[in-house]
Amino acid sequence: MPAAFFLLRKPMSQSPKLRFHWRLPQGGERAGASRALQAGLAQTGLPDLAPQTEFCRFAEQGGIDSLLVDFGWSKADPILLSAALGIATEKIRLIVAYRSGLICPTSFVQQLNTLSHLIRGRFSLNIVAGHSPEEQRYYGDFLAHDERYDRTEEFLAVCNALWRREPEVNFHGNYYRIEKGKLNTPFCSPERPSPEIYIAGNSGPARRVAITQGSCWMRFPEAPEQLQKEIQPVLDRGKEVGLRCSIISRPERKEAIASAYALTKGIDPEFDDRAKEKQFAAQSDALSIKSLHNAAGSEWLTESLWTGAVASHGPAAIALVGSPGEIASAILDYKRIGVSQFILSGWPKLESMTFFSREILPLVRAQEEGAAANAGTIPAIAGRS
Repeated sequence: MPAAFFLLRKPMSQSPKLRFHWRLPQGGERAGASRALQAGLAQTGLPDLAPQTEFCRFAEQGGIDSLLVDFGWSKADPILLSAALGIATEKIRLIVAYRSGLICPTSFVQQLNTLSHLIRGRFSLNIVAGHSPEEQRYYGDFLAHDERYDRTEEFLAVCNALWRREPEVNFHGNYYRIEKGKLNTPFCSPERPSPEIYIAGNSGPARRVAITQGSCWMRFPEAPEQLQKEIQPVLDRGKEVGLRCSIISRPERKEAIASAYALTKGIDPEFDDRAKEKQFAAQSDALSIKSLHNAAGSEWLTESLWTGAVASHGPAAIALVGSPGEIASAILDYKRIGVSQFILSGWPKLESMTFFSREILPLVRAQEEGAAANAGTIPAIAGRS
């Protein structure tokens, strides 16, 4: 186990409470199914409103802030699905995932401003520049990785100008040209004048766009001592940092580890798509996907951070594994370096979210409150490699 390291960010007592989000189940979701298998199911492309609405209500009751509504060729449109779910619920917020460049920014803002009136502004955005050149071409997009982030920066510059309600928006860039742009439908929210914007990706261009146009840099985790150096420029510019990962927790650590390995060993062969996942990673031009697949060779990045399911279930399967106390401690180690939000998931989604809300979230809140009463920088110990 590496030597102890000291996290020099501001004490937890000076930080707002962590915010936790969860991934919305897809249509006809099968617990334990690989990413490739789930994408190939016909039900995945359809709204599944009854169970999805019920999931939203469980999230509301369990203290979950928002639910991520994914974007992709195999899934239902996230804006329309968010409208239906927002109308059917009272409190839960939605994180609408979307890829920049697939629609002009003025039309995009017009749609979202309309959505804000339908569901009282209860949504934020997860903007993704794209992780698969092959899938981007489904939508007529042939730009390379860094160019997609350059275009994303322009796309959001126009969107943010429209949300600022400038008298007219004039923009002349490499990818967009807007003349005297305006919209009659404003963004409607009692909390803020525009949606919160999460910029997804682990690369330098993703970090840059988060700083210039976003609210939060949302990325996959690393060990805290490695992550701290990467996120510091974002924090220094007054933006937030969030992590996207999964949770595998049981009352005892040994049970959690057994459940983790059960995802990859001794399961139904139809759930095991290692070959397809390896091909997907090879064809992807996203740093986050390639680096996570490379890191999966180490398996344990810390005592709690496990990459064992990445090879079969995709990058979002990087997981915090352990007992409730161990997971809570790992989460708070990230808070001490400045992370303020998490988009989480698990297998099955409802059971893992319910367990998190009942067993882990109260421990996190209790430690946050304890830190507020006993201010000071707290040392944390990195896990084993």
